[in-house]
Amino acid sequence: MIAGALSRCDPVGYEVRMIDKLIAVAAWTLLAFIAYATISPIQARPTLFASPSFERLAAFTVLGALFCLAYPRHIVLVCLIVLGSAVLLELAQLLTPDRHGRIQDAIIKMTGGALGIAAGQAMLYFQQANRRFPN
Repeated sequence: MIAGALSRCDPVGYEVRMIDKLIAVAAWTLLAFIAYATISPIQARPTLFASPSFERLAAFTVLGALFCLAYPRHIVLVCLIVLGSAVLLELAQLLTPDRHGRIQDAIIKMTGGALGIAAGQAMLYFQQANRRFPN
């Protein structure tokens, strides 16, 4: 009976699965956008009104949170994707003539990713606690 509670006919269960899929699409889309922004020629790089270090930190914080929410049961894979992409994208900049990969930038990106993963884990924890102990 419990397995049938989240069947396709149940609108609440269906909405939950759709939100999970949308979060996963958002996570992969953001990763693709970050890769484009990181590897594209410097004049084509999108910029905000913040410092580049803050942009890196914020982008990877959101990325870490999205991947954590999209794949809550695969935290090791999430860490590999988020933190690994920070390092790999900095290394990829060494292959482009007008960009430069720096260890400092990779550390900022990895810090943002770790903060995002921690925030995602906290959101999942409080969501689960709220289900166990409703008001």
